[in-house]
Amino acid sequence: MPLPLYLLALAVFAMGTSEFMLAGLLPDIASELDVSVGTAGVLTSAFAIGMVVGAPLVAALARNWPRRSTLAGFILAFAAAHIVGALTTSFSVLFATRVVAALANAGFLAVALTTAATLVSPDKKGRALAVLLSGTTVATIGGVPAGAVLGTLLGWRATFWAVAALCLPAALGVLKGIPTGRGQAEATGGPALRAELAQLTRPRLLLVMLLGALVNAATFASFTFLAPVVTDTAGLDELWISVALVLFGAGSSVGVAVAGRLSDQRPGLVIAVGGPLLLLGWPALAMLAHQPVALFALVFVQGALSFALGSTLITRVLYQAAGAPAMAGSYATAALNIGAAAGPLIAATTLSTAVGTLGPLWASGLLVAAALLIAFPLRTVVATGRTSAAPKRTSL
Repeated sequence: MPLPLYLLALAVFAMGTSEFMLAGLLPDIASELDVSVGTAGVLTSAFAIGMVVGAPLVAALARNWPRRSTLAGFILAFAAAHIVGALTTSFSVLFATRVVAALANAGFLAVALTTAATLVSPDKKGRALAVLLSGTTVATIGGVPAGAVLGTLLGWRATFWAVAALCLPAALGVLKGIPTGRGQAEATGGPALRAELAQLTRPRLLLVMLLGALVNAATFASFTFLAPVVTDTAGLDELWISVALVLFGAGSSVGVAVAGRLSDQRPGLVIAVGGPLLLLGWPALAMLAHQPVALFALVFVQGALSFALGSTLITRVLYQAAGAPAMAGSYATAALNIGAAAGPLIAATTLSTAVGTLGPLWASGLLVAAALLIAFPLRTVVATGRTSAAPKRTSL
């Protein structure tokens, strides 16, 4: 894989740390800003909503912008939002900074995904995506747990400052490592924006976007509220939250690595095996969460399965949206973050029910079940996608 891919992954690491770090900081943020943990969880949804709206909007605006300066600009805007977030004492302002950061992240990721696809041969999109997503998985292994420890020791604001600092070397890496080039649409002589947007009318594309959104909703429903499960259900000290986050991140790294080698040629295998196992894992975690050993083991397994299945479905989005070379990355980003927005909102409604802190885990199981019920009768359609520069354009 080319070096520029790894430089893009460095920036994804900084942004992924921010996207996931609230899982370990919600209790402290809620306490200091005088809101409930459920309300604080809306910060995760705010970020995801900003990504959903921002991905297609910013990708459309940036179609003809120079890639290198565009990517660096998004990173610096992301850093600025975190500096404001670290300084504010208002929950409303913090909410707004999460939306702004999400818009910057969405723009970066949409451009980065399409850029990554042009750096490799057409039959290696899955592997390129795996390298790019490795920034996210490394963030969950190292960045997010480190942020949780930093937040425990120095307060949640210190974690925001740390993310802002991480953005600086990421921006420098992009400026030095990404070649100067024209915007995706101009560089490829690709279709007009209207033609790229028309791809969203294709049933195959909408199907894989829906499935990716449901699986990611399940992932974020539980991940966002993992901290209360560790401290309340398992009865462990706050520092064990970091252990759980590391294990989830390590699992996600394994899942992305495995899926990266299979999602191009054998996506059906990943879906057929990973889907049912993921479905079984969430209720198993809910029933065994009071046992620390089982809790940590299942957190690792669910991280692996969630990211293996999720990254495979997002790779399918890139294949099905091959007719939209400048916008395909934004469609993948939107699918991921529709789920990331809906998951915590759905999970938050379960916290006040009889199942309490275990509610998000049960909600995740239901979301995966919905995805499998939709995917099963259409499994051959989901797995279809030729590894060529111009995938066959057929309808359901």
